[in-house]
Amino acid sequence: MEFCSPVWNLWMEMDKECLEKVQKRAVSLISGLKSKDYSEGLQELGMASLEERRKQLDMIQSYKIMTGLSRVESRTWFERAVDGERTTRLAADPLNIRPKTVRLDIRRNFYTHRVGDNWNNIPSTVKSSVTVNGFKINYNNYLRGLLVPT
Repeated sequence: MEFCSPVWNLWMEMDKECLEKVQKRAVSLISGLKSKDYSEGLQELGMASLEERRKQLDMIQSYKIMTGLSRVESRTWFERAVDGERTTRLAADPLNIRPKTVRLDIRRNFYTHRVGDNWNNIPSTVKSSVTVNGFKINYNNYLRGLLVPT
């Protein structure tokens, strides 16, 4: 349900809800979880919602692009904030990216526009992880509040 989500991502709310219903039904079918709320069931199973997992996959792909671990040239997709003409708070972290402005609604969900703010909000200690697995662990710890932003 999240295959290729960095490339193809739902952008209409009704589509997101329709897909989330599939996981809600699967969680409710597990014995012992029928009486529990969806979020409680996910927590007991150690799972995240599909929306959260799609965001995580976006951040993992962004990490791979920014660190050169994918076959994609990062400058093709992202402009680093430090490459700009002015020094701003955005450029304080050399791994931050400058969000592109878009005029059309359909472009607002395009990968390079969608990930900008989420990527820039991640602490630099997470973004500067040495390996992909290290990034995943640090990112999950950050989401759980176990890693304090610097």
